[in-house]
This record gives sequence, C-alpha cells and structure tokens, in this order.
Amino acid sequence: MNTISDNINQRISARIRIERESRGWSLSELAERAGVSRAMIHKIERGESSPTATLLARLSGALGISMSTLIARAEMPQGRLLRAGDQPVWRDPQSHYLRRHISPRSDLPIDLVQVELPAGSDIPMPAASYALARQLIWLQEGELTFIEGETRHEMKAGDCLELGPPNDCRFINESTAPCRYLVVRLNHSSS
Repeated sequence: MNTISDNINQRISARIRIERESRGWSLSELAERAGVSRAMIHKIERGESSPTATLLARLSGALGISMSTLIARAEMPQGRLLRAGDQPVWRDPQSHYLRRHISPRSDLPIDLVQVELPAGSDIPMPAASYALARQLIWLQEGELTFIEGETRHEMKAGDCLELGPPNDCRFINESTAPCRYLVVRLNHSSS
C-alpha cells in the first residue's frame, strides 16, 4: 500500500504544479491565494512532502477547483465506468482519513467521494473548498459531527445534510469507532 500511496501523492504533487503553471502563477502567487507558505508548496510540488487533507483543500480552493477534481485529474482515466479497483484512494498522512473517489471522470458536473474518518479525527476545511459547488453529506456508518461556520450538526448513520453557503467547516468524529460518509458534490464550474 505504501508504493500505491506514494504513487498517488507523486501524481497529486505533479498535478498541483501543472494546475499552478497552467494559470501562469508563481509559487508565491499560489502561496498567497491559498494562505500556505511558498516553501511548503515547493516541497509538495517536488514530492518532498505529502499534503494533508486541509492543505489540499486550501490549494485546490485557491486554484478554483474542488479537491475531487484535483485528485481526479491526477489519477483517473476518462470514461463512464470506474471500477472499484481503479478508484483513487488517498490517505491523509496526518489524520489517516481515507478518501475514495467513486464517480468516473466525465463531463457530468457531479463527484461522489467516500470518506472513512478515524475515531477522534477533526479535519478543518476552508470555505474556499466549497465555493464552486453544492454538496450533500450522507453518513453511511458511525457518527459524525459536522461544524459549518457556527452551526453544529450531529449526524447518525443514514442522515443526509445539504451544506449551506460556503463557510469554514470541520468534520469531527468524536466517537471511538471510524465513521464512513459519502460526499455528493454538484460542481458549478468544471475549470
């Protein structure tokens, strides 16, 4: 699994550089837009550091694309069928949050992502990562506390939440067991 994980991280790192360069941005410009140090972006692009989920959300938000789109562009072939064994799986090196991109890479403006959040996890996501989309969170297993700005949503298996306007958010698993949820994202723009 380490080789597969390293390969995905290398592809994500290369994709971040491609997205930045295709916009004609310097490292400093992306750093300023994302609120991330230039040195950290440089390390990520060179494959010397693996980005955390929060950092990836900041970078993709600054690039004007979703984290799902960034990972899809890094990893998936175009097509209508994406077999389970070909679905990109990415593990956050910090929290060990496991993210599986389920939907095929196509012209549909929808992303389906399944997340497994370990017990005790607290993953902040900046508002910028939600700016270009509408999203639903469907809790499949366990318990999830989702904080959206000042609003706290306590979710149980089977609950489905539509996210409001873009806001800083946190995905928190306060339980002693992992939780699993599906994110359904309708993208307004497929930059």
